[in-house]
Amino acid sequence: MTTSFSSTVEPEGDKSFDAAVAGNDGVLVLDSAQRCLSADAVLAHLFDLEPAALEGRALADTPLPRPLTAVLAEAADAALAGNGTRRAHVTIGDDGATRAFSIIALPGPDCVTLIVSPSCASDDGQHDAADRIAHLRAEAALFMRDHVLSVVSHDLRGPLNAIHSWGYVLERKVDANDPAAQRALAGIRSGVEQQVKLIEQSVDTTRAETKALSVALAPVALRPLLEKSAALARAGVARARGVTIEIDSPLAEEQLEGDAERLLQALWLMLAFAAEASAGGTTVHASSNVEGSMWRTDVRFTVSAQALNDTSAPHVLEAFARRQALEPREGGRIAWGLALAKRVSEAHGGAFEHSDIADNAAVTLSVRVPVAGM
Repeated sequence: MTTSFSSTVEPEGDKSFDAAVAGNDGVLVLDSAQRCLSADAVLAHLFDLEPAALEGRALADTPLPRPLTAVLAEAADAALAGNGTRRAHVTIGDDGATRAFSIIALPGPDCVTLIVSPSCASDDGQHDAADRIAHLRAEAALFMRDHVLSVVSHDLRGPLNAIHSWGYVLERKVDANDPAAQRALAGIRSGVEQQVKLIEQSVDTTRAETKALSVALAPVALRPLLEKSAALARAGVARARGVTIEIDSPLAEEQLEGDAERLLQALWLMLAFAAEASAGGTTVHASSNVEGSMWRTDVRFTVSAQALNDTSAPHVLEAFARRQALEPREGGRIAWGLALAKRVSEAHGGAFEHSDIADNAAVTLSVRVPVAGM
């Protein structure tokens, strides 16, 4: 039996992968004491367990394989201690029957989320592809979490401000000598203060890691970037779902000043989301061109609600995010799961948008980024 562990915050160098990747990823959430807060059905299925056999128990006391729990514990500790994403690998079993897994550890304020991805131990190319895609999925999950927290923070402050204002109105109307009324007003003020403090300490603080996204600008060749993103989307989602990704672009030698890693993440997410939202046998069309001083990439596909919610097929996004993507948008907001594409484009001085996502709808995801550096 062999195990290996690596801890790396920086992304890997650019590589082009186009290999099959093993099935769905499992998710395990631990608190700071390494007690299992939750485990999804995929993780439990990987080890022939029920989620109830994991939840509420210390990681070391779960029926998960000991070599795996040792690496999970080390990755979780490293992520919490360093307040950054950590990656690990583990191979369990003997020479006759080994199983390999890639692990991504994402720290939260008082917990850590572990994404466990089956990979191929005997094929270095497939192992690298699985590891690369697991990292991309982790980045998408991290920015989706922070986008949701941003929406919660914004949407809670409006009602709280209204309650606070009406409290002052009531204070002028009620009898100052009525103890019951004064207790009620004090309770209103105290409740508002507690909620504001909760938003500031828990919601806004949790967003700190991605609230200000910095980008490292350097010359980026656009055509290779597009091809690498498509290769990763094919490997992680499209091929397994029977979806074709086609690129229609005249780009050849064009470049822009940007962060190659972040731009790749945005393009990959757009293509992967389109692939998992498309029915098998259909095609996702990506067009990309430089128009004046702006680089624009559009991803077009026809939505299948059944495909998007098919739990038996590989997915990039978690189930709740896929369900939310099909809900009507308020005020032109984007689907939560596409938050990474929005943040990356805006960090480059550009923009991201998409048309309404609904069953059988023809949808376009669009990203625009200035060619010149900011």
